[in-house]
Amino acid sequence: MTAELGEKTPLDKLARLKARDGSPFLTPDAFAAGERLAEDFNRALMQPRISASLEPRLETRGRGRFAAPSAMSDTAIDARSRVARALKAVGPELADIALDFCCFMKGLEQIERERQWPVRSAKLMVRTALLALARHYAPPPAKTGIRGWGAEGYRPEISAFFAEE
Repeated sequence: MTAELGEKTPLDKLARLKARDGSPFLTPDAFAAGERLAEDFNRALMQPRISASLEPRLETRGRGRFAAPSAMSDTAIDARSRVARALKAVGPELADIALDFCCFMKGLEQIERERQWPVRSAKLMVRTALLALARHYAPPPAKTGIRGWGAEGYRPEISAFFAEE
């Protein structure tokens, strides 16, 4: 996902980085998960307004509050629930990092400065958050195989209970 005017997002910049062994720093699943969270966040209309609204204010809305759910589209309501489920799956420790990086487009340096973290630590925390998001959006397949260890004939036959002696 690229921002307006051809500007790269922090997620795009992180996806271009390479690990020490030359492999991509982010997996394609982690990158896709970050983009999906950002798309749902924007579709949910959760971005705070930074400019004045020229629309007349309705009496039912208070200052600084979101629109009532009845005034929102079904798409926005569904997107809000997807964002909430994704953040809950990531956990409280990583949810704010995922929001800041993917949705509010804060860079790694800004995240480190705001949280007073050591240099280059945000990169690892963001990758951890994105991998947790990827697990939420595409859980690993269920294990298949042997579901029981019984040998042939280990269960008693039902007819044995009704046999006459």
